[in-house]
Amino acid sequence: MNFFETYTLMAIAEEVVPAPSFIKDRYFPTGAGDIFASDKVLTEYRRGDRKLAAFVSRRAGDIPLDRRGYAVHEYQPAYIAPSRLLTLDDLAQRGFGEAIYAVSTPAERAARLLLEDMRDMDRRISAREEWMAAQVMINNACTMQTYVDADTMGENEYVQFYDSTSEHTYTVASADRWDGNSGDIRGDVRNMCKMLSTRGLPAADLLLGTDAADCLLEDAALRSKLETTSGVLIGQIREQLSGYEGVVFLGQLNFGGYLLNVFSVDESYVDDSDQSQQMFPRSSALVTAPGCGHMMYGQISQLDFGATDFSTYAAARVPKLVVDQDRDIRKLRLAARPLAAPKSYCPYIYAADVVTP
Repeated sequence: MNFFETYTLMAIAEEVVPAPSFIKDRYFPTGAGDIFASDKVLTEYRRGDRKLAAFVSRRAGDIPLDRRGYAVHEYQPAYIAPSRLLTLDDLAQRGFGEAIYAVSTPAERAARLLLEDMRDMDRRISAREEWMAAQVMINNACTMQTYVDADTMGENEYVQFYDSTSEHTYTVASADRWDGNSGDIRGDVRNMCKMLSTRGLPAADLLLGTDAADCLLEDAALRSKLETTSGVLIGQIREQLSGYEGVVFLGQLNFGGYLLNVFSVDESYVDDSDQSQQMFPRSSALVTAPGCGHMMYGQISQLDFGATDFSTYAAARVPKLVVDQDRDIRKLRLAARPLAAPKSYCPYIYAADVVTP
């Protein structure tokens, strides 16, 4: 078996355990029909149907219904392609976690480094996909800054899914923020849920930034309702760590009949300036439901190692091996062309600065 053929490398990539990504895994999963054998992907969505069937006179027979229209948009996913070099120096020195006096051969060390490099690159790509999913839910759009090399910026690519920039947002006035005397947490969340239900869309989850989550937990009115024995079921606070780093499940709460799973989201990443940033703003809130979107992938064409013709692969991850025999350098690249997109029209409601930022 040739471990450096692209199909073998793809099989190795599939065995790499993906890094847990809360927003992508829960709200933007990838289905069987989300990997396209084309350079562009299609997104389609339709508005919910809340119209009533008409009463029909017995002599009329029936009333034909118009078919619901839907919107189809074509997008070309952005290209992500991290790589890592393998030199003779890497093979000569002790690797991370290896015994001080290791007996590994250069070939064995090269194979181990290949798997480690693929795992590292997959984590970077997964982190970018998580960022894309969060941006789509927050902004109804995503701005992608491309790079020509590690230091030179290229084009600024922008994708927006609806003509309206406000139908997915809910505004809490500065005088009515949750950490003020006039704040109404339950009323605001209930109104956000109603914005979804009036479109025929489910409201199942409430995502809170850490500051907004702290404010909810300290809200005197909510604590009073939770501690009462009047028989009015408000829910329960049952804080517990989730399987995702930085995400805490707070419990289930009833907001005017909408029973929501409440999460405190404290995911972070390091930006291009080496500064730590929040994946989800600390002072924000969002109401949505699992599976509100999907992560799609476009195909990748490349010239494989040792080949003279281009090959095309439709997959979430496509590896490529490049060998510079003159300088004794090998390069492994892992490429992806992802696009996070909603499945319905505005299936999430986002509220910025529900507490003082």
